[in-house]
Amino acid sequence: MATSIKRRLMDNTDVLAAIGMVGIVVMMVVPLPAGLLDILITINITASVLTMMLAVFAKDPLEFSALPSLLLTLTLFRLSLNISATRLILLDGQAGDVIQQFGEFVIRGNPVVGFIIFIILVLVQFIVITKGAERVSEVAARFTLDAMPGKQMSIDADLNAGMISDTQARDRRKAIQQEADFYGAMDGSTKFVKGDAIAAIIILFINIIGGFIMGVAMQGMPLLEALHKYTLLTIGEGLVSQIPALLISTATGLVVTRAASESNLGNDLAKQLFRNPKALFITAGVLIMLAILGLPPFPMIIVAIALIGAGVMLRKNSKVLVVEETAAARESEIEESKKSENVLNLLNIDHMELELGYALIALVDVQQGGDLLDRIVLIRRQIASELGFIVPVIRVRDNMNLQPNQYVIKIRGAEIATGDILADHYMAMSSGFDDDAIPGTPTKEPAFGLDAKWINAMYREEAELSGWMVVDAPTVLATHITEVIKTQAWEILNRQDVKTLVDHAKEQAPTVVDELIPDILSLGQVQKVLANLLRERVSIRDMVSILETLADQAQVTKDLDRLTEHVRQALARQILQPLVGKDKTLQVITLDPKIEQSILDSIQPSDYGTYLALDPKILQVLIINLSKEVEKVMLKGLTPVVICAPLVRINLKRVTERQMPQLMVLSYNELVQGVQVQAVGMVGMDRAS
Repeated sequence: MATSIKRRLMDNTDVLAAIGMVGIVVMMVVPLPAGLLDILITINITASVLTMMLAVFAKDPLEFSALPSLLLTLTLFRLSLNISATRLILLDGQAGDVIQQFGEFVIRGNPVVGFIIFIILVLVQFIVITKGAERVSEVAARFTLDAMPGKQMSIDADLNAGMISDTQARDRRKAIQQEADFYGAMDGSTKFVKGDAIAAIIILFINIIGGFIMGVAMQGMPLLEALHKYTLLTIGEGLVSQIPALLISTATGLVVTRAASESNLGNDLAKQLFRNPKALFITAGVLIMLAILGLPPFPMIIVAIALIGAGVMLRKNSKVLVVEETAAARESEIEESKKSENVLNLLNIDHMELELGYALIALVDVQQGGDLLDRIVLIRRQIASELGFIVPVIRVRDNMNLQPNQYVIKIRGAEIATGDILADHYMAMSSGFDDDAIPGTPTKEPAFGLDAKWINAMYREEAELSGWMVVDAPTVLATHITEVIKTQAWEILNRQDVKTLVDHAKEQAPTVVDELIPDILSLGQVQKVLANLLRERVSIRDMVSILETLADQAQVTKDLDRLTEHVRQALARQILQPLVGKDKTLQVITLDPKIEQSILDSIQPSDYGTYLALDPKILQVLIINLSKEVEKVMLKGLTPVVICAPLVRINLKRVTERQMPQLMVLSYNELVQGVQVQAVGMVGMDRAS
């Protein structure tokens, strides 16, 4: 029964909070009986003490992230109690037992003493604690916001270096945002406490003056009796409200000043105040000296003896701690030696690596102005936007076995590409009309193989004016990395990546995912279809459309090549968009029907899909004639596109992708309405003489 009630309360905390806020506002208007007011005042004191304790035991400001809202709620609650107590004091001449007993206990029935204590409490809260907490919150909010870009860059750098995972990076970014929001909210919420302190002083004088008028004019009390009675009640009510307010202000100050803490307040003070025995001995000596000079010796000597005793104990404990740390260090060394014998860690292979010669380390060193890690972050975002999948973390490391200016790009431990760059030079790429008088070291642009030369920074402007395209060394490397990722994306994509993409698509279309996987196709089969698309640089960003097409077509065939063609048809507009001009015209190279029929007749099935068993002579003729047509199209500044039958398309692409990787091969089924096709060439057998 108790568990059921607790569960219902926890499930409806939002409703309870809403009712509580409405009740606080209602208290300002509806008169409350003295007994209920006593209970509410007790709740106010309890909430203030609890808030103070939570602030003391908090290890990090974000552990108490609800403090700004709680501060507003408690301030509003306290003001509503002030109004309710004022109503009872003026109407009935009493405000409950708590206020009455509190006034008599704290100020011993003396209104003058109570008034002075009240003013002191308000001044301490308003001038010292609240003002300091407000300033700390303001500065912390400003510095936190200013430091956000640097912290974000640090997280991205750690992510690219493989020091943290994507989940850890996401959590760190969220924590930084929460920290900035928290200090910004605290900067504003401290104004509530300041306003509460001002309102307390005003309410105090209103109660005294109003009570004096009520007692003398309405109840016919003598002047001194009315002044004594209402002043006593007012001071008691003020103290009842201001002591909890002081606790809340102190809790606020504790939370906003614990930005660099390592543990709770008690542990921090114990570790830092009593860390050095010498400091305790010197402090004890100062106290003994003051006692000798004439100050009361009893308290001075007692405290000095306590400090000396604490210093002796700390010195003994420190010696024991050194012994324990030495033993722990030895045990740690033994464990590390055991771990070093475990070769399983050597079997781990990174998805993608970038190895740099020692002369290129400056490109990733932030202190030397290197921004390559930031560029890699942008590359991963660019690939996610263009191709639709998240590139795994690219681990960057130095390799002393490389040449000083050499770099190597690896995928799963295998070298995919390499190049040489001069970190302190610029690469000037030829545009066909260049000035050879510009001095430089001839080279090849590593990503596309263009003619280029490395030039000194002093010749950069001159080279640009002469028609050279000039880029810095980090851009050259970043471009090469981007091109490698785009070319090898189908090889980088693994099942875990596909699982992440499918889970993301499931948030938008759970029905199609549940229908397709695993009942119709396995995750591995979906991966192969996506890899086929990426192999031809078709974006898989529209995962919902891809999965819907697979769910429809996989009922008919499980052939992955045919499923890939069906998906390409569903993505036809996306594929054609970069190929058609403003006039919606697609210029293509066609195939002689005889060649198409020869390819169709040569398609053979296998356990790994279909393959093309074409006569080598016919294949050679096809490649030669197709190369000639592609060259003609490229000389016109156009992207070479071949159009053929759907069953021919994928096999033709596979036999031509090594010799002509830039060639786009489309099927007739990928032509969408509104696109005009214009043939600019035909590949036929009669041209192979």
